[in-house]
Amino acid sequence: MMKKMKILSVLVMSVLLTNCAGNYKIKSEKGKVVDSVPQWYMADINDSKACDKKIFGKDKNKVCIYGVGTAVSPDLNLAIEKAKMLAKAELADIIKGEMNKQSKQFITELGKTETKTIVTEVESVLVNVIKDTKVRGYEIFEQDVTLTKNGYYRAWIGLRLPMGEFNKMYNYTIEEAVDAYNLKEKANVAYENLVGNDNENSNIQ
Repeated sequence: MMKKMKILSVLVMSVLLTNCAGNYKIKSEKGKVVDSVPQWYMADINDSKACDKKIFGKDKNKVCIYGVGTAVSPDLNLAIEKAKMLAKAELADIIKGEMNKQSKQFITELGKTETKTIVTEVESVLVNVIKDTKVRGYEIFEQDVTLTKNGYYRAWIGLRLPMGEFNKMYNYTIEEAVDAYNLKEKANVAYENLVGNDNENSNIQ
């Protein structure tokens, strides 16, 4: 009897695990206009949830900034990559965005001496500049995919960038990454030289 109960328990657990590991179902959009947008995408972000804050402990003071992006492509991976790039650009804009205004004015006179008309043309352009901004250590806190009416994939990506010590790359600089790579490369070369040494002084048995 106990053996049958054990077998039944294993079968029940297998069914539960199969259900948990099910495939993600892509929702289809209706009509030509998107009438349903994820709440987190419209800046309706639950800060404690999105930033993975804790009620107690040091994580209670965790601070994050957010960036979101959406993109459409017939290729699912490309749609996700495009949306991610837009979300990263928004993070960079928050960190180091600069607004420049360029104005151009043109004035001329038309007509005869006594009946001249002044024509004025003014052009004003706002330029948003983002230069060499690091957004290392960002994390995906939300993502979704929908299927457009013409069969394209629309990806929705929400990124968070933990600030200060909460950023997973806080203590890991680019220089350290390069040094670690060079050290591994030198170790591989030394090992190959040692293995390739066939003289009697070799320590490889």
